[in-house]
Amino acid sequence: MSARTVFPLLLLLAFLSSTGGNAAFAGQGEEASPARGSRGYRLYEETAASVNGRVLFRTELLREACLLRCGAFPGDEPAELPLPEVRERRIREILVLQEEEKLGLGQVDNASVLAAAAAANARLKACPSPCAREIDASDLRAFVEHRLVVREFLRKRVAVFVDVNEEEVRREIARRVSRGEIQGDPPTEEQVRLELFEEKASREIRNWYDRVASKSKIVRSPLEEK
Repeated sequence: MSARTVFPLLLLLAFLSSTGGNAAFAGQGEEASPARGSRGYRLYEETAASVNGRVLFRTELLREACLLRCGAFPGDEPAELPLPEVRERRIREILVLQEEEKLGLGQVDNASVLAAAAAANARLKACPSPCAREIDASDLRAFVEHRLVVREFLRKRVAVFVDVNEEEVRREIARRVSRGEIQGDPPTEEQVRLELFEEKASREIRNWYDRVASKSKIVRSPLEEK
C-alpha cells in the first residue's frame, strides 16, 4: 500500500488527535434552534462552545462521544474520550467545515456518504453500548458526512504540501541503523515513508489549525462530566 493510498486516513487521524443526546445535528455555520417539547414548551440545550457564531451543544458532544465509543466511522477503533477532548475534536471539525464552505470546495459525493453511513450503521448495531440505540439515522449520516468532508479538505488543502522523497527515506533508515534503533527485521522503505509522511502531515495540520484558530472567535463554556 502506497503513502498516497493511505494518506487521507492518516491526515484525518492526525487532525482529530487532541494537542449521546438525540438533538438534531446543527449545521455548520448556523445556530441550532431550540427544540420544542410535545406540549409546545421550548427546550433549551446546554451550550458547550461557540465557534465563529456556530453554537456547539452538549447533546452533540454526548452523541459524538457515543459514536467514538462505538468506533462508528469506518476505519476507527473504539475510543472512550472525556467530553472536553470530544469538544476539541468538534471545534477542529467545525473550523474545517467553515473554511471548506468559505472556499467553496464542494461536498463529498452522495455514493461515498451512503456507503460510509451503511458501514457506520453496521458498527453501531454491533456496539454493546446502550447509547448506540439512541442515535438517529439522520444524526449518523451527518456524523459520517462531516468526517468525510474533513478528510477531503485535508487531502486537497493540506496533503498537497506534504511529500516524502526517496532521499529522505534512505537518510532516515541510515539514521536508525547508526543509532541502533532497529531491532529484528528492518522496516521496509514503504513503512518508513508512511511514518515520515504522518510526521510531516501532523506538523502541517498543526500549523494550519494554529493559523485558522488565531483568526477565529472560539468561546468554551464550562463543561463538567455528568
